[in-house]
Amino acid sequence: MSDDDLTLALELAAAADEVTLRRFRAHDLAVERKPDLTHVTEADRAAEALLRDRLAAARPADAVCGEEFGDTGPARRRWIIDPIDGTANYVRGVPVWATLVALEEDGEVSVGVVSAPALGHTWWAARGRGAFCDGRRIRTSAVTDLADAHLGYAELGAWGRRPGGVDGLLRLAGRCWRSRGFGDFWQHMLVAEGALDVALEPMIAVWDVAAVAVVVTEAGGRFTDLAGEARLDGGDAISSNGHLHQAVLEIVGRR
Repeated sequence: MSDDDLTLALELAAAADEVTLRRFRAHDLAVERKPDLTHVTEADRAAEALLRDRLAAARPADAVCGEEFGDTGPARRRWIIDPIDGTANYVRGVPVWATLVALEEDGEVSVGVVSAPALGHTWWAARGRGAFCDGRRIRTSAVTDLADAHLGYAELGAWGRRPGGVDGLLRLAGRCWRSRGFGDFWQHMLVAEGALDVALEPMIAVWDVAAVAVVVTEAGGRFTDLAGEARLDGGDAISSNGHLHQAVLEIVGRR
């Protein structure tokens, strides 16, 4: 990873933002349902196509993996992109959505950018260099007791499709000071900023979390799947300030 890679990732996110923000809340926005019943819009596809074109020009030897157009194949370096994380929010006019751009090198994410133009914030991190929001260094919280913890979670319906999922989530929420369903990228960025202490995802793909994971870890936190493994393809995820991670896994973790 070089400084040029971080600069490029920030430029890519800004370029995608121009596409997505221009079509946000448009009365004629074209929306379809994918086979998995999630939404996809013309803006998702246009933004990802733009990013792929930019990467083909700037980093022709690198692979690209994106939500809408798949994976170009193996390479030592791979860009992982989600043109709109939170498409359901985007479709309904809720401003909580973001472009996610990450660079993976030899199996480890080295750069992550999370840009939420409707919220007016951009988070980024580079491995070993810390995490930032709008140029300000950010850190996870120092909370060490679940009784003082602020918990974020995503998609109750998806938790309901996991054996014991809702029961585990409710047990955890009952141990925490406060719980709210922020969901998507935003809850993990709130963990990175120290506003939340724990965030849970019952269902993820690599493009949902590659960028957010490096921001959380560079902010001093921990990011794993529900089995406690530091992987991005496990189908679920926990981000935390690190202090609370094991206690959370003991309640909702996969064994």
